[in-house]
Amino acid sequence: MSGIVFFSTEQREAVVEFYTETVGAERWLEQPDCTILEFDGFRFGFCQREQTDDCGILTFVYEDRAGVDEMYDTVGDAALESPHENETYDIYQFFAEDPDGRLAEFQTFEHPLPE
Repeated sequence: MSGIVFFSTEQREAVVEFYTETVGAERWLEQPDCTILEFDGFRFGFCQREQTDDCGILTFVYEDRAGVDEMYDTVGDAALESPHENETYDIYQFFAEDPDGRLAEFQTFEHPLPE
């Protein structure tokens, strides 16, 4: 089983371009007014609508700090902060904004995950 998270957007092309060209997601499925992307098994879609849904956070998880640092360099001016430790959640992370102003988080867990 799997799932897909959908967001409404007024600028589908720009948002899809950000996640494919900058973040590295791939187009999984094109529908008449929605594009579904996939990033390492994480599926999320953007549907062209008259109002943008910018609630929520899309979190992309990397194997290590080097992956997070690489994404920080890649997203450039979209980054809202530098990568840093978050002791509360035992992660290394930073936030960026996509073209809709929606938050994207790039992180790695600092401890082994449950299997």
